[in-house]
Amino acid sequence: MPQELSRALIKNLDFFKAMPDAALDAALKSAQVCRLADGDVAFHQGEAATQFFVLLHGHLKVVQITPEGEQVVVRYVNPGDVFGIARAMQRSHYPASTVAVQESIALAWPSSEWDQFISGNPLFAVNALQTVGQRLQDAHSRIRELSTEEVEQRVARAILRLTDESGEKTDEGILINFPITRQDIAEMTGTTLHTVSRLLSAWKERGLVNSGRKRIVVSDLNELIRLAEGAPTTKAAN
Repeated sequence: MPQELSRALIKNLDFFKAMPDAALDAALKSAQVCRLADGDVAFHQGEAATQFFVLLHGHLKVVQITPEGEQVVVRYVNPGDVFGIARAMQRSHYPASTVAVQESIALAWPSSEWDQFISGNPLFAVNALQTVGQRLQDAHSRIRELSTEEVEQRVARAILRLTDESGEKTDEGILINFPITRQDIAEMTGTTLHTVSRLLSAWKERGLVNSGRKRIVVSDLNELIRLAEGAPTTKAAN
């Protein structure tokens, strides 16, 4: 990827907006282009955290294997996101694996350069701190949801988060604009594939969502919000 094109791509990302061109060029000298096909792994849980990344194109999912051997989808990585920042959390190994859900392109830097990025670019440091804080807050929210909310409410919240982060308006409604399966939703919400399939089928009959193979569209956002808030919907099942 030509350097000028790379500079143009990252210059508009929040993490890099305040950096002058000379600083961008200096940063890009040590960057490597990382191309991932659908299903490729950027790094595995437990590996030494030797790199950190910025996603330029595509989508990735962050998955973690629990001590009991269950797989959990922790979150999704969207274009512009920084990921693999174990160094920012004072960790020497990646706490989860990151897998491409579609063809994706990222830039990778050696983790040894993280401190230099932080010290030389105050806005980058602020954004990194906010990112770590947001991920901790999201983790706390998910723990609370698993402890206090019914499955239907958790699934509604998960789908709403995805539409908020990666929703695309279409004639059908708001499309989650990357491939996502019912199993992924189950692993995000601590439930089973059977339960998610049953809920999505019921919601489809009520006109709330439309789903197919690796595809989810929210047809009635307001009703899904009501479900996520624990309120009864105005659309009863037939």
